[in-house]
Amino acid sequence: MNRLTRITSILIQLQSKKIVIAREIADRFDISLRTVYRDIKTLQDAGVPIGSENGLGYFIVDGYRLPPVSLTEEEANTLIISEELIKQQGDKSFNSNYSALLIKIKSTLKNFQKEKLELLENRTFSFVKDKIIESNWLSEIQKAISNSSLLEIEYHSIYNEKITVRRIEPMAVYFTNSVWLVISFCQLRNELREFRLDRIIRVKLTQETFKSNTEFSLQKYFRNFQF
Repeated sequence: MNRLTRITSILIQLQSKKIVIAREIADRFDISLRTVYRDIKTLQDAGVPIGSENGLGYFIVDGYRLPPVSLTEEEANTLIISEELIKQQGDKSFNSNYSALLIKIKSTLKNFQKEKLELLENRTFSFVKDKIIESNWLSEIQKAISNSSLLEIEYHSIYNEKITVRRIEPMAVYFTNSVWLVISFCQLRNELREFRLDRIIRVKLTQETFKSNTEFSLQKYFRNFQF
């Protein structure tokens, strides 16, 4: 990868997150931190409003936007594989949102790229031996996590086959063994609990919010609660 391509890719990476640490950039492009600093300085000298916070990383000042990004053929092809994998994850709301996103991305492609993608779509297939376990709440739960919104759910327990109403503070979601689960603080049990999305009958977004636990970590959770 030549330097111009790398600097352009760094600019795109900076726009992908609120703050990007130098080590992330160095690891992605297999370059030294000194090279990262030099590339950032080049962007700043070119007029790109890049700020920095000591100990945190770099950020693009709000309001700055890149022109529409062009995809390489390899990046466009990756969309097809991603689409096949996402079809198998089971949640209808996620499938619907991804399909809408994919249509928007495809609309930016050149005609010859669209033709190649259509060919690949007819030549790509993923086979899943196990039955897909369907749910329909992932999108709504993701929104509740990002907005710290309290949810009221009607839940069909897999253990005692009882249906209960729970008020939960959703913390994180993860996918395992063909099932999506949400890790939440359950106000009924007064502790962290996991709820399978396919066992949720109804989700109600309340007008209440909860104080987000900024110290919550999935890595720590799995280490302390799962193994």
